[in-house]
Amino acid sequence: MADAVKLACMTCGQMNRVPAAKLAAGPKCGSCGDALVTGKVAELDMAAHDRATRGDELPLLVDYWAPWCGPCRMMAPEFAKAAKALEGRARLAKINTQDHPKISERLRIQGIPLLILYHKGREIARLPGARPAADIVAFVAEKAPAAAV
Repeated sequence: MADAVKLACMTCGQMNRVPAAKLAAGPKCGSCGDALVTGKVAELDMAAHDRATRGDELPLLVDYWAPWCGPCRMMAPEFAKAAKALEGRARLAKINTQDHPKISERLRIQGIPLLILYHKGREIARLPGARPAADIVAFVAEKAPAAAV
């Protein structure tokens, strides 16, 4: 991993440079002061989604879900456990495809829940279906090993 990584603030969208050694120390946004790496799942809107997926240099795993989807709701606590387990090595976020239907069309999402892993502005891999936390952590470790060691 580089000496510093760029992270988009999930609250205000400001891009921040964070020393890699400080990722586990709870870095905060230089603009709004909100935490950048929390070990929690961030809820994204379209603008925050686009900034983070294009600008983050730390792996970002996004859960594409909808409130009417039973498997999506069932996976939510497991996704939160994975976020805690990956704190400082990857960030986890989710976007509601019912509230933001254009995202499904743009990304050619045909079924939910769907996890898409991004790193340095690129989509790395997809994982469809509801998964336990251990599978989610293993997926990130396998697909982005240099960043999520």
